[in-house]
Amino acid sequence: MAKTEPKGVKSGFVRHLTPRDVDFAQWYTDVVTLTDLCDYAPVRGCMVVKPYGTAIWERIKEEMDSRFKATGHENVMMPMLIPENLLLKEAEHVEGFAPEVAWVTQGGKEVLQEKLAIRPTSEVLFSVMYAKWLQSWRDLPLLYNQWCSVMRWEKTTRPFLRTAEFWWQEGHTLHETAEEAQEETMRMLDIYRQVCEDVLAMPVYSGHKSDSEKFAGAVATYSIEAMMQDGKSLQAGTTHNFGDNFTKAYEISFLARDGKLTHPFGTSWGTSTRLIGALIMAHGDERGLKLPPQIAPYQVVVVPVAQHKEGVVEGAKAVADALVKAGIRVKFDSRDTVSPGFKFNDWELKGVPVRLEIGPRDLAANQAVCVRRDTYEKTTVSLDGIADAMKALLAAIQSDMYDTAKGFMDAHTETVTSFDRLKEVVQGGFAKAMWCGEAGCEDAIKAESGAGTRNMPFDQTPFDDHCVHCGKPAKHVMYFAKAY
Repeated sequence: MAKTEPKGVKSGFVRHLTPRDVDFAQWYTDVVTLTDLCDYAPVRGCMVVKPYGTAIWERIKEEMDSRFKATGHENVMMPMLIPENLLLKEAEHVEGFAPEVAWVTQGGKEVLQEKLAIRPTSEVLFSVMYAKWLQSWRDLPLLYNQWCSVMRWEKTTRPFLRTAEFWWQEGHTLHETAEEAQEETMRMLDIYRQVCEDVLAMPVYSGHKSDSEKFAGAVATYSIEAMMQDGKSLQAGTTHNFGDNFTKAYEISFLARDGKLTHPFGTSWGTSTRLIGALIMAHGDERGLKLPPQIAPYQVVVVPVAQHKEGVVEGAKAVADALVKAGIRVKFDSRDTVSPGFKFNDWELKGVPVRLEIGPRDLAANQAVCVRRDTYEKTTVSLDGIADAMKALLAAIQSDMYDTAKGFMDAHTETVTSFDRLKEVVQGGFAKAMWCGEAGCEDAIKAESGAGTRNMPFDQTPFDDHCVHCGKPAKHVMYFAKAY
């Protein structure tokens, strides 16, 4: 991660962001830096997530975790170190992660006889423990999840999108039958879709990954793919059906209903802090973050204006307190070291959905000035029933932000039947095309267009009979796009 200094500051509060259409990557870095989401750690490729970024992640965790628990999952905590001999048991899994594994070779002054891997993921740890815990079919299903950080020694890093250490959740489950494992894989994919669309206001394409793109050791991998404002795809979550690959490799068995020892079927699924990067790139603009109300740490910021005048701070604070009492997440900004204009800019930069400005004239008129972050629409709102008015406005903003993102995604997704057109579309969007299913063709498409396979939609109704690239008989409908 190369450190980029913030752009110049004008008049004490006006911060400049690189325009998205000039340099989207630099705009993203500017937003991350200026909104105080994270900072660069002294360890190469790592980040320190600051309070505001952590607050957003906590909101994502709350939304995810409540859905996990509602479907019967429980949280556990596993160690971060994995003995080398255990990691080597599942050959395909090890081969997939080998270039990214970080190793501990010394503890204190002692050189370790066996290297310890810093977990790139925890399939191994869960498998070893499941082998101890599982006895009978009556113990199934085992539905466990953990919230933790993992380490992958990435060569190229960018805050939230790809860092050496990142925070995530990883679910690992065992099931009595292959059918139950598949149902779990699809159930969790839909939970991810719900969180992205209903909470993050970010539409996604759900589907099946190609064999080349599936998780190392999995029978099948599924993903949700979101479109960023530069037309690139961001993989927002994945679920994996492992079949009995891991349970055989790690000798996990149980006494089945017929009295015989058999291997259970496993799944794994995860999302990470890259969802914060997705929020930035799906919704942000030249004024910074634009957070959907469902995920915003603060849904409304109340700013007293001319607060040196008698009764202004008290009156504005009473409004803030009423909103808090109604269950709205509120920031009351009574700082007396900066101007109201600075505050307006600051909270726009941080993406707070609604700003209420309250000055002496507003209090006298029993009203507040209300500004929407998503549209910049400025209106006046009565202080009578203001909590109900804010709830209705926040719901409207949530819906409108989703509709805007969905409209953008629809406008930048095109069904194509020629490779020339595919190459044009993927410069700023998704191309939906027919594909032969061969890995060599998949590689050629990426080499010639810069776009990879994203996923195969569950609706596989064909619209052409030949592969968009090689002309062979088509087997799959596939989304192609450049990706983060």
